[in-house]
Amino acid sequence: MQGSSLLPGLCFLLSLSGVVAQKTKGTCRVCPRNASCVNGTHCTCNHGYISESRQKYFTFPLEICEGKGIIFKSPRGTTPSETTSSMKEVVENIESLLTKKTVWGTEKMKNITATFTSILQEMESVVLETALKAPDQKLQKVQSHTVAVETRVVTDNCSTGVTFNLNAQMNSMDINCGDVIQGNIQGPSAVAFISYSCLGNIINASFFEKVNEKDQVYLNSQIVSAAIGPKRNTSLSQAVTLRFQHVKIKPGIKKLFCVYWKGTKEGGHWSTEGCFLIQANKTHSICNCTHLSSFAVLMAFDTQEKDPTLTVITYVGLSLSLLCLLLAALTFLLCKAIQNTSTSLHLQLSLCLFLAHLLFLTAFDRTEIKVLCAIIAGALHYLYLASFTWMLLEGLHLFLTARNLTVVNHSSVNRFMKKLMFPVGYGVPAVIVAISAASRPQLYGTRDHCWLSLNQKFIWAFLGPVCAIICVNFVLFILVLWILKRKLSSLNSEVSTIQNLKMLTLKATAQLFILGCTWCLGVLQMGSAARVMAYLFTIINSLQGFFIFLVYCLLSQQVRKWFGEIIKSKSEPETHTLSSRFGPDSKPSEDK
Repeated sequence: MQGSSLLPGLCFLLSLSGVVAQKTKGTCRVCPRNASCVNGTHCTCNHGYISESRQKYFTFPLEICEGKGIIFKSPRGTTPSETTSSMKEVVENIESLLTKKTVWGTEKMKNITATFTSILQEMESVVLETALKAPDQKLQKVQSHTVAVETRVVTDNCSTGVTFNLNAQMNSMDINCGDVIQGNIQGPSAVAFISYSCLGNIINASFFEKVNEKDQVYLNSQIVSAAIGPKRNTSLSQAVTLRFQHVKIKPGIKKLFCVYWKGTKEGGHWSTEGCFLIQANKTHSICNCTHLSSFAVLMAFDTQEKDPTLTVITYVGLSLSLLCLLLAALTFLLCKAIQNTSTSLHLQLSLCLFLAHLLFLTAFDRTEIKVLCAIIAGALHYLYLASFTWMLLEGLHLFLTARNLTVVNHSSVNRFMKKLMFPVGYGVPAVIVAISAASRPQLYGTRDHCWLSLNQKFIWAFLGPVCAIICVNFVLFILVLWILKRKLSSLNSEVSTIQNLKMLTLKATAQLFILGCTWCLGVLQMGSAARVMAYLFTIINSLQGFFIFLVYCLLSQQVRKWFGEIIKSKSEPETHTLSSRFGPDSKPSEDK
């Protein structure tokens, strides 16, 4: 994967590989501007120029060959015009390296990344050194086609809360003044911000440490570097804020990574350590980083093909469920004929499922902001757990009702459920989510969805309680059927009781199927039957609200009677008006 991505875009490191590697290989492939190669091993400035380091022979590719009229005796003795010219020399030299294409197809990956690390560090050092030579010129800006540099020099103590903003090309950085001076009161301090528009062709997303085979990850920003001097300290008291403009605007972004270039013995790679995404949209990303280095933004796409049919089924089914759950909740609230403990349980279940489905539809894939995505995942975790908990209470109440069906006084069951249902229905899920969030908060929200991560088997914080509830409800269902069978055989003459028992049996079967067994289909999505199970799971689960409204409202004789009275009451005024106007005693008006 990495090797194939090196051939295109040989704008920088395929030439620089030879430049830095010359120290060990003994060859010079590229020399800076106004210099030439000597004996294939070193560079020397041409006639009329002198190296900034005052060395006749050198190997550093970013060395500057100055006209002999420009002499830097000391940082204090340099004029602004001379420093500006020197900064331009630095940019021009690095640009000449960026635009020089040298075929280097045999270069190893380790050498390329090591060269990249070395070049970035040396570029930062040269820019800072050049800026510090002219402390009176506090702000310098130089830009070419491929490189942009902005430096700021601080010669006095910083005021409290002062923040510097530096811009290079279409990127910017905010850094605290105190981190720039680092307690240095003996001389000037400087901060440099450099943006490269060509490096991403070589050091691309294939060097990302978290790259996954199922994801398509690519670099979608320019590479920028940030450094402070004269002390090259990379740790900060306050995080820097980096703003990147995206190179390409591409829809369907699933995840963004704020990364920095981490040099290692193996060469180097992109890492997210100490860098966090703060905000992102289609055109820009904002990152906070707790250290200085070279930075970029990577974007990930899931290459797994999505089934558009499943997507349509999900949205249509959940939209229908939301409507049915809303109607069911209104029915449970307004229909006084059915208001009891059982109805209260139905109402809470409907509310939890309504909120869970609504949040799922609107925010399940809002992964742009990590903190917000974690909150959404936690809310979904709680609402779906609460739905299952109320389902468990439904099963328990059904069992107690069946067991006490022949008892005239049901008050003991009702009192027990009223005391138990709210602390259990909303308290138990809250405890589970609180423990999960306290132990592993970073596992709320994934790269693709605002849900629980599969890492460290964290998904079992949801699946564990759900499986336990389904098992308990299944046992209660078997007990209910056994109890009802016994009572049906002993109550042959009581027609109303038999009808109630049959309705209880129907509700018990429907409830276990709707809110229990359907979730098992989600676990069975594997192997050759995965596609079929996915369709069954999506269809049945997205219609839960419709089934609840059907079983608990439309199949209820009392609710149907209530609906009929509402329709009748709306039609009566119109009928009354017509009968009063055209009744048998009414006479047509006569013209006089």
